[in-house]
Amino acid sequence: MGGHQSVPKVTKQDRAVLDLKLQRDKVRQYQKKIQVVLDREHEIAKQQLAAGNKDRALIALRKRKYQEGLLVKTDTQLENLEKLVSTIEFSLVEVSVLHGLQQGNEVLKQIHKELNVENVERILEETQEAREYQREVDEMLANSLTMEDEEAVQAELRELQLQVLTVEEQERPIHLPSPPTTVPATEEGPELQPQERERVPVAA
Repeated sequence: MGGHQSVPKVTKQDRAVLDLKLQRDKVRQYQKKIQVVLDREHEIAKQQLAAGNKDRALIALRKRKYQEGLLVKTDTQLENLEKLVSTIEFSLVEVSVLHGLQQGNEVLKQIHKELNVENVERILEETQEAREYQREVDEMLANSLTMEDEEAVQAELRELQLQVLTVEEQERPIHLPSPPTTVPATEEGPELQPQERERVPVAA
C-alpha cells in the first residue's frame, strides 16, 4: 500500500477567494439567463408587430429594456468581483514572498553569527597551531633519525611506490584490438593468357 499523501491546508484566505469565485460564477450564469430573456422579448416584439399588436410589442420592448439595465448592473458587479479576486490573490503572493524573505534573512543572520570575527580568528589560530605542531613533529623526527635510518625510510618509500604501481598495472584493464570485419584483398600478379601459358620455345 502506498503512503498517504499530505493534504494541503486550506486557510481562511483560500476560503474567501473560493467564495468570491463562486459568486462570480453565479453572476455569469445570471447574465446568460438575462441574455436568453432579451432574445426572447425581442422575438416577441417582432411577432406582435407582425400580428398588428403594437401595444404588446411595446410591452415586450419595455421588458427587454428593463432586463438590459439588469445586465449592465451585473457587468459592474462582475467587474468588481474580478478585481477583488485579483487583489486578494496578489496580496497572498506578496505575503508568501515576504515570508520567504524573512526566512532568508534569519538564515543569513545565523550564518553571519557563525562566521563572526571571533570564530574566524579562533579557526585561524587552531589551524596555525596545527601547522606548528606538525612542524615540531617533523623536526623531532628528523633530528632523532640517523643517516642510515633516513636512507632506510627512503628505500621503504620507494618499495611502497613500486608496490602501488604494480597493483595499478594489474588492475588496469587490457584493451585488445578489435578483429577485422572485412576480408583483406590478396595481391596477385597479372593472370597469364592461355596462349602465353601454352607457348613452347622453339630451338634455333
